[in-house]
Amino acid sequence: MSDASVVAVSTGTVRRLSWRGREVPTAIAKTPVLGRVDVGFGGLVGDEQGDRENHGGPDKAVLLYPREHYAAWADEVGELEMPAFGENLTTSGLLESDVLIGAVYAVGTVLLQVSQPRRPCFKLAARHGVDDMAVRTQRTGRTGFYCRVLKPGHVGAGDALVLARKPLHGITAAEVHRIVNIDRDDTEGALHLLRHEGVVPESWATRLRRRAEGHLEDQGARLHG
Repeated sequence: MSDASVVAVSTGTVRRLSWRGREVPTAIAKTPVLGRVDVGFGGLVGDEQGDRENHGGPDKAVLLYPREHYAAWADEVGELEMPAFGENLTTSGLLESDVLIGAVYAVGTVLLQVSQPRRPCFKLAARHGVDDMAVRTQRTGRTGFYCRVLKPGHVGAGDALVLARKPLHGITAAEVHRIVNIDRDDTEGALHLLRHEGVVPESWATRLRRRAEGHLEDQGARLHG
């Protein structure tokens, strides 16, 4: 999409947030960076993760979140200041329903490849003091999405996001999110994702296989019952 661009570039350091009587380490409270930021294969220079088992890594190196969602959140929970969702790049003109898994975007001097939709966790609730914030994020599909870095470089606010490579499968981040997290009885959808190797992480693929197998077994039992 030629009119897609970066609104803000943000990084964060690990700090502790209170959550249900305990302190949790997280770098979700990021702040916008002035000027250009170097981006390596592991993400933005100066950005940290409080839980490297579930956050960060090559396939979740850079988190993008559409600015367009902020208006809906304002109606639901009040005004939120970017980057309220812990995103590295707040974007304009690029929604989860637009981006294909595996699509490559040139931004600044960086090449990013869309890897997976974001699966919101409880730290969003801790960040905003809204107990069901992660549930709301998942339910609405306003999740944002992760990218891996194919070519390091630097990026800054105002940079265009230019589609450089478009996969043929047509599977969007929104569709993956719907099938994996929302419509869990969509067996045909699960099988559709599984037919395209690499569209979902292996851990998700394992879950989808079990789900599909269980559903087909139930159908068989009903037919022969």
